[in-house]
Amino acid sequence: MELYCGIDLHATNHLVVVIDETDRRVLEKRLANDISITVDTLTPYRDQLAGIAVESTFNWYWLVDGLEDAGFSPCLANPTAIKQYSGLKHSDDPYDAFFLAHLMRLGILPTGYIYPREQRGVRDLLRRRLSMVQMATRLLLAVQSQIWRSTGIKISSAQIHHPGFELPLPSGPVYEGAAAQWHLLQHTQEAILNLERLALKLYRGEESYALLQTIKGIGKILALTIGLETGSINRFRRAGNYASYCRCVASQRISNGKKKGENNRKAGNRYLSWAFHEAAHFAVRFEPNVQRFYERKRQKRHAIVAIRAVAHKLARAVFHMLKHHEPFDVNRAFG
Repeated sequence: MELYCGIDLHATNHLVVVIDETDRRVLEKRLANDISITVDTLTPYRDQLAGIAVESTFNWYWLVDGLEDAGFSPCLANPTAIKQYSGLKHSDDPYDAFFLAHLMRLGILPTGYIYPREQRGVRDLLRRRLSMVQMATRLLLAVQSQIWRSTGIKISSAQIHHPGFELPLPSGPVYEGAAAQWHLLQHTQEAILNLERLALKLYRGEESYALLQTIKGIGKILALTIGLETGSINRFRRAGNYASYCRCVASQRISNGKKKGENNRKAGNRYLSWAFHEAAHFAVRFEPNVQRFYERKRQKRHAIVAIRAVAHKLARAVFHMLKHHEPFDVNRAFG
């Protein structure tokens, strides 16, 4: 008789439920987040287990990797795609874990992508870099704003980044506050450069890395980010699926030609969304065909909507490039 396991994972513990082919609970136990305890608990059922469904939470790495190392076959359950019956009186951890195992038994469990662990470190390093880039942007704007507010002088970002720059502020509390942010900005920029050097050193290189750089405006770091966040392009059936994963399509409900509301706009990969919108800004500056497309869109809609349209086009182009191993063709994408 085959058995099915569902694991409801939390920050400090996880609940394991094993069921048989009749949905009878063979095991229900809450365990501490220790892979040795989990493996010891599941080992007696190893030969009968058809699979293990692990809820995809922020801390799934250690559990899935540990189960794979122990010879089990875990899969990631996609919680956003799992719809439970809305008429339930209540739901708790034992039911949630049971429900994962139940869906697996029926063969209808929505699963997510288990990213290869050998590339996961560089991908996560670039995610830390992005958070620092966003922090540096906030610090830069804060320094510019303080100078403008206090002196009426508008300082460009290039001036602030110049090695010989000095704050044009009189000594006092205003100067000290701006100086603290300016020094923090310098340290953040240095940390960003160190992370970029490390990522480029660790990355072994793939064909996709070179292909992505055939798009004007996509350099080494953006190509690295898009390639690593995408993973295997074969997990996407069509270009539209990939563009949706990149958050480059509208999220709305339409009935009889009328908008009835919006769906989950945050479904997908926020890092790819940032990367393609960043690439869109650069492509508009350096690629004439893209610039003309952007201007046509901007005349009809807002500039933000026009940039989103460019990002959408780039995402679809990248799908075909990686799928067919072809360099970027601007005439085909924006002709």
